[in-house]
Amino acid sequence: MSESRPVAAAADSGVCELRFTLNNKPCCVTAAPEASLLEVLRMEIGLMGTKGACLEGECGSCTVLVDGVPVNSCLIMAGQIQGRSVTTIEGLASADDGTLDILQRKFIETGAVQCGYCTPGLILAAHQLLTRPGVATEEDFLTALEGNICRCTGYENILKAVRGAWRETHPDDAGGAQ
Repeated sequence: MSESRPVAAAADSGVCELRFTLNNKPCCVTAAPEASLLEVLRMEIGLMGTKGACLEGECGSCTVLVDGVPVNSCLIMAGQIQGRSVTTIEGLASADDGTLDILQRKFIETGAVQCGYCTPGLILAAHQLLTRPGVATEEDFLTALEGNICRCTGYENILKAVRGAWRETHPDDAGGAQ
């Protein structure tokens, strides 16, 4: 995230009013300016899909998309989301009928989850890769998941899920996602 935008402070209350887009819907919430985006999502809004583990930006379990870019929500201050677009794991499924996003489906199909704590962050980290055109190499898949730690599994099924989602969304890339 490159810049913070002004935050409307509630008069002498120690909280600020945040207006942003959350999962493709307008959102307005009050929060302490020193609160992290992770805290706002979980404690103020009640979205529990985004997990907090290390709270230092090391594990990736708190990954969300801000303006389409994966970020560690534990490191983003509430005021930095003013006017931005935030997507959580809850926002990937279809708002119309609840149909899961392709990455969510592939993680289930490949058994890429065990305890599930890291899963939302891994899916959101990989999501940006699927939005780009062209071909993908094995290095691209590994790079997309950098910064996300899974302590329960090896990464084989996680990579299999991401490759499968890539193949489905990029059928012309016969060579990249083997």
